[in-house]
Amino acid sequence: MLGTCPTGSRKRCPPYGERMTDSDRRARFVEEIRRGAPLSDELAHAFATVPREAFVVDGFQDRGGRWTRPGDRGFLDAVYRDDVLVTKVEGRIPISSSSQPSLMAVMIHALEVEPGMRVLEIGAGTGYNAALLATLGASVISVDVQADVAERAARCLTEAGITGVRVEHGDGYAGAPGHRFDRVIVTVGVAGLSPRWLSQLDPGGIAVVPVEHAGTHPVLAVRGSADGPVTASVVSPSGFMSASGPLTAEHQFSHPPPAASGELGVLREVKGPRFDPPLGALSYRDLWYAAGVWHRRATHAAIRGVDQNCLVLLDETRTGGAAILPDGAILTGGAEPERWAHDAADILKRWDAAGRPSMQAWQVTLALTGLPEAPIWVPASWSL
Repeated sequence: MLGTCPTGSRKRCPPYGERMTDSDRRARFVEEIRRGAPLSDELAHAFATVPREAFVVDGFQDRGGRWTRPGDRGFLDAVYRDDVLVTKVEGRIPISSSSQPSLMAVMIHALEVEPGMRVLEIGAGTGYNAALLATLGASVISVDVQADVAERAARCLTEAGITGVRVEHGDGYAGAPGHRFDRVIVTVGVAGLSPRWLSQLDPGGIAVVPVEHAGTHPVLAVRGSADGPVTASVVSPSGFMSASGPLTAEHQFSHPPPAASGELGVLREVKGPRFDPPLGALSYRDLWYAAGVWHRRATHAAIRGVDQNCLVLLDETRTGGAAILPDGAILTGGAEPERWAHDAADILKRWDAAGRPSMQAWQVTLALTGLPEAPIWVPASWSL
């Protein structure tokens, strides 16, 4: 998942036509975003006026793996959809993109940005997110560890006529030394927050950050100082490409990485469906989040015979464990199926007993851990 917001609320507009005017296309774009995210008048105006195509001038890869370039049939129609645009791949692995606009809107809404605020952005991407923030009146410093990505984002911002953004090539962990900010926004998945971001954040500031939890990157709104305490609330589900270096260091609270297709052995149903009808996408994510709170082996995996990635409790060999399907059925396999079935059933019972809380109901306390030379603040305890 590449800067996507798996909320289940996304609906496609009818197909865009090649004869649509630019104004019509952008109006449809804003309408589509609004179905999946809160939009103030100011943010709707930013999406309607900042030219997204100016930030993908070298083209992008569509979901089918085809590279689409300016001038290609359907280029603008694809640009002005609520979808992620992959702009850089290494081999077959996407390593930079323009995130799904509705997720951008969710995160910018949580940032509570106002005109005149100073914003630190970690992960420049195409520069489009920074352009939206600048259009809202913010002054932005955007840092990206990839030199070519930073250079291209800076060029696109200049050519699009966007002022108020400075793009720097640098280590995202370091932030922007020597500067102070009212807000921090991170556009790449991380295991935790750099204390340097918090030291550069003014008291009362907010950091909006997608932090790893059970194989995905729920967005957190974080408050606190570099020395603590640091607390957070959950904003929304999301999936991002992961950062590199100390920002993704393993720690004592880590969950296992997702299991790739073919890693898991055969899983067999041991408990039938519990939910009728099955949980929708949002509710399933809520259960998934709770599973990550209560079980350190929670993550997700591709399962044979199931047409979506599922919540799993992955055993230490990464070949077995238990899967919890959206209908509440439990599948198990591997060396200790009874153990994993018991753990999965316990999660379902606890979630039901707690009133099936949404992920937004959790309050998070973070702890300082990670590498000794480059510590990070990570989610460590939760309360409802």
